Amino acid sequence: MAFPEQGAEKFYVDRVVLNELSLNDVARIRTYSTKPPLKERVKESLRCSVPKLKRSVLGFLPVLSWLPRYSLRDNALGDLTSGISVGIMHLPLGLAYALLAGTPPVYGLYTSFYPTLVYFFFGTSKHISIGPFAVTSLMVGIVTETLAPNSNYMTLNGTNGTAVLDSTALYNDRVRIASSLTVLCGIFQFAMGLLQVGFIATYLSDPLVRGYTTGASIQVVLSQLSNTFGISTLLYTGPLSQIYLLIDICRKLPLTNIGAVVITLVALVVLITVKELNTCFAKKLPAPIPIELIVIIFATIISYYSNLNGLYKVAVVGQIPKGLLAPRNPDISLWGSVAGSAFSLAIVGYAISISLGKTFGLKYGYKVDSNQELIALGLCNTAGGFFQCHFITPSLARSLLQETTGGKTQVTGIVSAVVLLIIILEIGPLFQQLPKAVLACIIYVNMKGMFMQFSDIPALWKSNKVDLMVWLVTLVSVVLLNLDIGLAVSVGFSILTVIFRTQLPRYSILGQVPGTELYLEMDAYEEVKEIPGIIIFRSSTTIYYTNAELYLDALQEKTGIDVGKLLNQKKKREDKQMRLAKKEEKKAKKEARKLRLNGQLPNGTVHPENQGDVEMASSDLNGNQLAIVYSEKAQNGQVCSLQKTLWTRIRGSETGINVNDNKKSTGEGEREMGESSSQNTHTIILDLSRASFIDTVTVKTLRNVFCVVEQLSIAGFFCESIPKSCLFATVHDAVLHSLRVHGDKDRPVYDNALDTAFSTKM
Repeated sequence: MAFPEQGAEKFYVDRVVLNELSLNDVARIRTYSTKPPLKERVKESLRCSVPKLKRSVLGFLPVLSWLPRYSLRDNALGDLTSGISVGIMHLPLGLAYALLAGTPPVYGLYTSFYPTLVYFFFGTSKHISIGPFAVTSLMVGIVTETLAPNSNYMTLNGTNGTAVLDSTALYNDRVRIASSLTVLCGIFQFAMGLLQVGFIATYLSDPLVRGYTTGASIQVVLSQLSNTFGISTLLYTGPLSQIYLLIDICRKLPLTNIGAVVITLVALVVLITVKELNTCFAKKLPAPIPIELIVIIFATIISYYSNLNGLYKVAVVGQIPKGLLAPRNPDISLWGSVAGSAFSLAIVGYAISISLGKTFGLKYGYKVDSNQELIALGLCNTAGGFFQCHFITPSLARSLLQETTGGKTQVTGIVSAVVLLIIILEIGPLFQQLPKAVLACIIYVNMKGMFMQFSDIPALWKSNKVDLMVWLVTLVSVVLLNLDIGLAVSVGFSILTVIFRTQLPRYSILGQVPGTELYLEMDAYEEVKEIPGIIIFRSSTTIYYTNAELYLDALQEKTGIDVGKLLNQKKKREDKQMRLAKKEEKKAKKEARKLRLNGQLPNGTVHPENQGDVEMASSDLNGNQLAIVYSEKAQNGQVCSLQKTLWTRIRGSETGINVNDNKKSTGEGEREMGESSSQNTHTIILDLSRASFIDTVTVKTLRNVFCVVEQLSIAGFFCESIPKSCLFATVHDAVLHSLRVHGDKDRPVYDNALDTAFSTKM
C-alpha cells in the first residue's frame, strides 16, 4: 500500500472560535461523575461472587491460567532443552555466588533449587531464570561478613599457639544470618505486592539501575581478588570500604599464591575464548557450549589428582554434603539489625526482576504483572529462607541462556530444578576439590554484561546529560559509600534532578508558522513569525511553588512588562478611584440635601454618577504606556485560555492577559491609551500546555498576571471581572479572539489550503 509523502495532505477546519463556555456547550461537559459513589465502590470491593473469586485465584496463582493451555507440541521440546541447559548453568553459578554471599558453596545450589519451584506457580514471566545473582549475593555477603566476621571465630591451637579459624561455627552462623535476612526480604516484597505498590520500581530509573549494577559489579570483582591471588584480606564495611579493601589487597600482593594465579589465567583464557565463540556462532550452534561446566569438571579433576590444596595451598570449595536439608525457622532476633539491608535488597532485586521480565514481555508479546511479580519474588525468598537459601532474583546470564536455547514457558524452571535435584543428591560431592579461583573466574566472565554498561557513558553524553549525571553519581556512590548508602544517595539525587529540571525550565516566545494554526519557538525556527501586538509565552514544564517566582521573572524579562509595577499602579489607581468615588458620593449627598431643602427631591433618593467600568493604566519596564482593563462586566479584551480537567491531565492549555489600549474618558487616559510599546503589544498569551498540575502558590502567581487554570475555579479565582469566557481551547483561538478585539488588520494571512473558518466565524 502506497502512502502519500509527508506534508502532501491538507486539512480544512470550519468552526467558530471556542472559549471555555462555548467549548463546554459544544462538547457537552459532564456535570456528574461517571464513577460510582464511594459507598458503592466499597460494597463492590467487599462483595464476593464466583467470577470475582475465579479472577482472584487465577491472579494469585497464574499457573492455573496458563498450564491448562500448555501446548506440548509447540513448547515441550524447547522447554526441555532450555531447562537442561539452565540447570547445568546453575551448578557453576550457584557455587560461585555462594562465595559472594559468604556461605558454603552447596547453599548456592539450594538457592537455585527451591525458589525456582515456587516461581513456577506464582511468576508471570516466561523467560527469566530465578536464582542467585552476583549483585544481590554480594549485598547478602556484606551483611553476613559484618555480623559474623572471621575474627570472632579464631581459636588458639593448643599445640603451637597459632590462631585457627573455626570454619564450622562461622559458616553455620553466616547461613543463619543469610537465611533470616532472606525471609525478611521476602516478607517485604510480599507485603508490597499485596499493597499493590509495584509502581515503586518506576522511581528507579533505567540509568540509576544500570549505574547501580555497574558499581556493584566493581565491588563483586574486588571481593573476588582475594581468591584470584590466593590471599586473605581483612573485612571492611561502611563508606570507602572498597578503597580500604583495594589498599589491603595491594599490600598483600607479595604473599600471592602462584598456583591460584596460574589457575586463574588458564581458566580466564578458556572461558573468554569459548564465550566469544558462542557469541560468534550463536546462529549455527544448536545450544551454547556449557563452558563453565566443562571448566569446573576439568579443574576439579586436575585439582584432585595434583593435590593442589595439599601441595600448593590452593583454596578449594571443601565439603559438599549430599542430599537436601530440613527447613529451619529464621532467627527473628536478627531482623532489627538487618531491616535496612533487607529493604534495600527487596527493592534492588525487584527492580532487576521487573526490568528483565518486562523486556522479555515486550519482545514476545505477553504481560508481566508488576504486583504479582512482587508477590512471586516475596514467596520465593520467604520459602527459600526457611530452607536456608540466600536472596534470589533473576540473573541476566541465565535468562539470556534460557531464551536463546528455546525456553518458552515457566516449565523450563521445573526442568532445571530436576537437573539441580540430581546434582544435589548425587553429583555435588564430586566437586569438593574445585579451586575457588575457578569460581572467581566464572564470576568475572559473567560480569561482562554488567561492565558493557560503561558504554552508556558516551551514549548518554550525546542524548541526555542529566541521565548521565544520575548514572555517574550512582556508580560513584555505590563504589565509595557501599551498596545500601549508595542506593539511598542515588535515589535522592535522581529525585533532585527532577526537581531542578522543573525549577530551571526553558522559557520561550512562540510565533506562528505562516499559513497554519501552529505556534513554535521563534528562537528555534527561522520561518516562524511574530503576530503584531501579541506575545505568546511558554514554559517547558509545569508551574508550582518551587518555580512560580522564576516563571514570573522570566515572563517579565521576555515581555518587558513589570507585573509588580503594574500591580502597584493598579493599587494606587484603585485607591485614587475609591477616593474620587467617596468624594463624588459626598458631593451627591450634599446636592441631594440642597434639593430636599428646596423641595425638588424626595427624602432618601440619591442618584450618584454611574461609576461604570474602571480602567487603569501603568508603565512597563521601558516606560511604555500599557493599560490593563478591569471591569465589573466581562471584557472582550481579556484573553485567557487554559485546560479544564486538572484531575486527569492538562491537555493543550493556554492562558493570556490583555494589555488594552482602548481610549479612556479622561484626557490623561486618552493620552496613555494612545501610546503603546515599541512592539505595539496589546495582548500576552500564556501557553500552559506543558503544565500537569498547579498548587496554591501558582494560583497566586497567575492571579497576579491575571491568568487562570481550570482548577482555579475551585480556589474562587473566577469572578465577574475574570469570567470563564476568557478561557480558550487553543492558542489559535486566543490569538484570533484578541485580533478581532483589536481590529482585523492584524489578522494573520492564510493560503487557500489552510484558510479556515477560524478567521471568519467569530
